[in-house]
This record gives sequence, C-alpha cells and structure tokens, in this order.
Amino acid sequence: MPQIRLNDCQFHYTDQGEGPPLLLLHGLGSSEQDWEYQIPALTAHYRVLCLDMRGHGGTDKSGKGYSIALFAKDCLAFIEAMGLQKPHIVGLSMGGMIAFQLATDAPDVPASLTIINSAPEVIPRRPAEYWMAGKRLFFAHILPMPTIAKGLARLLFPKPEQQQHRDTFIERWCANDRKSYLASLRAIVGWGVSNQLDRISCPVLVVSADRDYTPVELKREYVSRMGDARLEVIEDSRHATPVDQPEAFNEVLLGFLAQVDSNRAIPTTEPAEAGLSTH
Repeated sequence: MPQIRLNDCQFHYTDQGEGPPLLLLHGLGSSEQDWEYQIPALTAHYRVLCLDMRGHGGTDKSGKGYSIALFAKDCLAFIEAMGLQKPHIVGLSMGGMIAFQLATDAPDVPASLTIINSAPEVIPRRPAEYWMAGKRLFFAHILPMPTIAKGLARLLFPKPEQQQHRDTFIERWCANDRKSYLASLRAIVGWGVSNQLDRISCPVLVVSADRDYTPVELKREYVSRMGDARLEVIEDSRHATPVDQPEAFNEVLLGFLAQVDSNRAIPTTEPAEAGLSTH
C-alpha cells in the first residue's frame, strides 16, 4: 500500500497506468474502492491516481479539524509531491466538492474537472433545507454505523438484483472510523464556493444520475453559470453512478477526457511563417 506524508497526515494512495495524469476523488465514507469499475477502463489511457482523503480508507483518521478546504489543500500537496502536470480531476459527491474547491483555489492546476452527483455548495437556504440538514446530522450522530449503512444501501441500490452492491457497500461502510466520518459530514454542511465558479478556467463535465438525491435541474442551473461546462444525465441511476451504471458512466467520462486532450494537443500559436513580411 503506497503511503505519502502530506500536511502532517499519512495518506494512502494508488498509482496505476501510463499517460496523462488523472486523479480520482471518492465520496464521503468511502475510499479509492469507489472506482473499482473505472480503473480498468481508465488505466488503458491514463496514469490513474486515487487518494484516500484524511479520515477515510487507508489514510490517517484523527477526526479533527476537517474541512473541504483542507481536503483540497491535501490534494494540491499530493499533486505537487507526485509531480503531476495539469491532471484531470474526477470527483464523486464529496469528491466533487473537493474538486470544486481545488479548482477555485488553484485554477491553473486542473486540465479538466468531472463532477459526479455533487454541487458547488451545501448551504441550507430555505426552512426545508435547514430541516433536512439538521435531520441528517442528528441521525448520523445517534445511529450506529451498521444502521446508517443498511439505510444508505437501500437508497443507493434499491433493485432486487443489486443485492451484491448492497452487501459490498454495507461491509465497506461499517469499516469507517465513526469520529472521522462525522467530522467529514460536518465539513460538508455549510460549505460552498458557488460564488466563485467564475474562477474555474478548465473544461468541466457534470454528470448527474436521473434519480440522484438532488434534482438534475439543480445541476443544470450551476452548469449554466460556468464557462466551458456541460451536463450529462445518466439514466436509471442513483447517487453511486460509477457503481450502478459503470459502462454508461465510463463511456461519457472517456469521451469527455479524449475531447479535452485533443483540444489541448492543438497548437495555440501560429506558425512562425505567419509573422514573415510578404514584401
């Protein structure tokens, strides 16, 4: 298990494949295992790196001082330490929030962003939103981890034929450090960079499941406020799109990345001859 020390924390990461660098950022309560259905497809074209956020997976779990800004700072330190030049960054749920934060803090770093079932803020603004945020925090703090895992598994994978996905999710979720999970959840609620989207200068792909927690229209709205951004909707999918619709998701992601790489390969300067006098 490769390890690297960044910002006074010991991180677990994976590094596979060859080609342009691509950094995958997992969701809340997960790890690099989020991407098991993407790694084979991506490593055929890219150097694929996965970083377990602090408090998650094989990374240290202090459960103290967590914030989305700190997670993004850790990612930037990782990118620098690994010598990654203009990596593509792909983030699922909380990982998408970290990607948004990173791209607004350091707009010159990413070659592209792919945001999956996420948003540029989790700030309650209406009474119903305050109620939902408070309820989520309350039950997360009082319910045992196995109870939370079973409830989430049913939401993410409700079909009878998805039993294996439910079982795998519950097993992995119950391995979470409770203190670190709660600290990460608190880091999400109230976070936002929605007023800084104009700082993002790279191409952006937003992927939304048609049955995500938040409606497609919410993603459509914030996509409309970014420059080079587009929305792709994956049908018959819920919040864990890379798991429940891996083939459709991989096709959309690889198509986007190939287009970005192709555009980057086009020379942006005119040939020297163009500057010669014709007299």
